Amino acid sequence: MSECAKISVRGLRKSFGTKIVLDGVDLDIAPRTAMVVIGGSGSGKSVLLKCILGLIPPDDGQILIDGEDVLTAPTSRARALRDQIGMLFQNGALFDSESVWENVSFGLLARGLIQRSRARARAVEVLAQVGLGETVADLFPNELSGGMQKRVALARAIAAEPAIMLFDEPTTGLDPIMGAVIDGLIVDCVKRLGSTSIAITHDMASAGRIGDRIAMLFDGRIVWEGNAAEVRASGNPLVDQFINGRREGPIKMALRR
Repeated sequence: MSECAKISVRGLRKSFGTKIVLDGVDLDIAPRTAMVVIGGSGSGKSVLLKCILGLIPPDDGQILIDGEDVLTAPTSRARALRDQIGMLFQNGALFDSESVWENVSFGLLARGLIQRSRARARAVEVLAQVGLGETVADLFPNELSGGMQKRVALARAIAAEPAIMLFDEPTTGLDPIMGAVIDGLIVDCVKRLGSTSIAITHDMASAGRIGDRIAMLFDGRIVWEGNAAEVRASGNPLVDQFINGRREGPIKMALRR
């Protein structure tokens, strides 16, 4: 583990039945660094994030936050370490039966960080940070456009001012302009909070906008890592094929007939 890493993943393995998804992932993310993990559909990117968040238990390996392994730490300590994390899920994962302000303040209320009488006002403050006005606070998710839902989900992710932020395909389902808007909001929020972040995506335009560093996940392992500005000169044929969307190359897509 790098001594200055905020998050370190070591030898992480996860299988589902006979399918090996993560096969010894190693990754270090320094404090205040925006890491983007790229890779094709089914490459294990979302599984990696969910293991870090604690939604999926890995089969083997280490996940260290501030040098402590959350997989072997006592339950209360592991929870405290993971309480530093804010998560933006791929499809927003908003609660349809709750208003926008209740969605935004959900984590704060669940962890007893705020009184319900103060929660709406706090939610309005956070919504303003993602460009949404107070009138949105009392609406429900089904009354919002896809871009607005993504902003609300981002507001929920930053409400507790997390030291770590995880983003699962943040631009999925958005048109190119709204995707760029969401990316800009992500960059602004991460910088303002001084957070360490991991985003996963197969959208190279998005990766270039939000990442300081890029790592590629292929065949269950990290096959390349470097500064975002260097990705197009990586010299790695897997990376080169992926970022240029070439059909021919070392990555072979299975076609079902």
